[in-house]
Amino acid sequence: MSLFTSLRYLAALHEFKHFGRAALACHITQPALSNAIRALEEEFGTAIVKRGRNFQSFTPEGERIFATAQRVLHEQELLLQDLKSAQDQPVGALTLGAVPSVMPIAARFSGLLQSRHPGLSLVLRSMSSQDIEAGLENLSLDLALGYTDRVKTRGAKIATLNQYGERYFLLRRATTPGRCGLQLLEQPVTWQTAAELPLCLLTPEMHNRSIVDAAFLQAGVHVKPVIETDSILALGLSVLVGKVSSILPGALVGVLRGYHELEAVPLRLPEVLTPIGFMYAVTERSSHALRAALDMAEDPTWRQHVRAHTGMLHDGA
Repeated sequence: MSLFTSLRYLAALHEFKHFGRAALACHITQPALSNAIRALEEEFGTAIVKRGRNFQSFTPEGERIFATAQRVLHEQELLLQDLKSAQDQPVGALTLGAVPSVMPIAARFSGLLQSRHPGLSLVLRSMSSQDIEAGLENLSLDLALGYTDRVKTRGAKIATLNQYGERYFLLRRATTPGRCGLQLLEQPVTWQTAAELPLCLLTPEMHNRSIVDAAFLQAGVHVKPVIETDSILALGLSVLVGKVSSILPGALVGVLRGYHELEAVPLRLPEVLTPIGFMYAVTERSSHALRAALDMAEDPTWRQHVRAHTGMLHDGA
């Protein structure tokens, strides 16, 4: 087994925090992965993993080994892309993370990018803001789409590329079903009015929920939702089949356009427009895949595509 293979197994274990799931991701058996980790421990003369009946965590020494392993794997990928890519024809892997509320836009970006550059192999992951920031810092992520205002407060060297402003809508069942799918009402409602409804909202640990709570607080109200979930899909389905309303960003409202039973209403007082953009680590050199992705992110055609699918209202982007 090559050292690079063992380091990839180590990176998978760090990501999944579970021997079985890491082994599945690497397409090997759990004993094979465990043996590879033990071989690394023997090589470095120190424990990498804290073991009990199940995986517990990495040791401090294991975290240091992982950090070095990630840099080695990153350099290997850069070299492979240099060797395989031709001008304007990048070949290689790109891992993109996105917060759940922007996954529809990240999925569109991934599909269009791979169509433009067939030599790219993309992995798109739905991740929390905290995991995205950690992934950018340890180089396990090449690119991320999420809340750019968060990373500007961190000391890490992370660059941002603005994409759009995330607007928020009250999603509710329509009094009269629309003929052509979801109805978007032009007359806004206030956050204070929305607070009077039974709401299904994301769970408190999710960053999107903190934005919604801050808007309600600014409106002078406190909300106790009747349903909380960590699933974006559950927000829309709860409104579709239940007697609750929800607060959704425009990108998710756009995904529900086919449901004539629903209507979306812009929220005002306060006006909330959260910056969403791509983020990437500032390194000495970028991969061919990352450069291709950043080029597309600034392409006017892609920008127009973004505006068409992020809320159905012009955001000034």
